[in-house]
Amino acid sequence: MATTRIATGAWQGSLLEGSGTVNLDSSGLGAFDVTWASRAEEPEGRTSPEELIAAAHAACFSMSLASRLAKAGTPPTTLGTRAEVDFQPGEGITAVRLQVSGDVPGLDDDGFRTMAQDAKENCPVSKALAAVPIALTVV
Repeated sequence: MATTRIATGAWQGSLLEGSGTVNLDSSGLGAFDVTWASRAEEPEGRTSPEELIAAAHAACFSMSLASRLAKAGTPPTTLGTRAEVDFQPGEGITAVRLQVSGDVPGLDDDGFRTMAQDAKENCPVSKALAAVPIALTVV
């Protein structure tokens, strides 16, 4: 069954001086402030579209990898994923870097790397970001 998730955004003012909010409507988890400065400079208590994409990618990749590992008979004890999304003003999102570590009983390092690579290539967020280079580091 397909699902739909909803987030809404609002903006007041010009790009450089204005500000806005993004609301996680489906989950009801709250509203988050956004500004141009949080996108192009230091966030200082505000988020950005790229940080939200990084969060989505880290969660999606972790879930995809956990699923693949369980289906192979080696469910993870723990996984840790870091996603970094680069934004270049005037160009857009230019790169994504995923870093993953995990404790997977019964699976050697090469097997873990292979499963992580498959998850990187096939998780829904990776597929949605296919126009951007996505690097993977297994630690």
